[in-house]
Amino acid sequence: MTLVSSKRQLRQKILQQRQSLTQETWQEKSLQLCQVLESCSYFQAAKTILAYFPFRQEPDLNSMFKSDHRWGFSRCVDGSLIWHHWTPGNRLNEGTYGILEPHFQSPILTPSEVDLILVPAVACDKRGYRLGYGGGFYDRLLSSPQWQNIPTIGIIFDFAYLPILPVDSWDKPLEAICTESQIISIYA
Repeated sequence: MTLVSSKRQLRQKILQQRQSLTQETWQEKSLQLCQVLESCSYFQAAKTILAYFPFRQEPDLNSMFKSDHRWGFSRCVDGSLIWHHWTPGNRLNEGTYGILEPHFQSPILTPSEVDLILVPAVACDKRGYRLGYGGGFYDRLLSSPQWQNIPTIGIIFDFAYLPILPVDSWDKPLEAICTESQIISIYA
């Protein structure tokens, strides 16, 4: 089995498991995850945090967006993520892949303004590697010099925290992983 096909099969399996959660269970796990995340020192120290709007029953972070942090969300533009400042009540559009994103005229955030990146993932492993959707958007972002030193936390449910994932040469490990039951620091 090739690395690509093993990633594809694993992605399919975890996504099926995630999408089989009832709405009630998904919301409950998401709220628990937000409580765990809010207790994390990375989160507490951050002023500007990049996050995401849930897609395919990713953990829902919406309950945190009313906190005293400054929030950034991405728009997908020509294979890259462009980050914009967003506050609750600001306009959202349905973007590429059906994911909600800020209006294109929202103020852009630069890497120097960002303290923490909450990275959506299909799965993460004990070494900090993540399995995404296969588009490489976060791999490209986290590999670029201006973004690579900003702390990153992978956001997943417990069942998506695995002992080991197949890894490509371009995959970058995250600093930490947050689930509904724990924060795992990779380099602690």
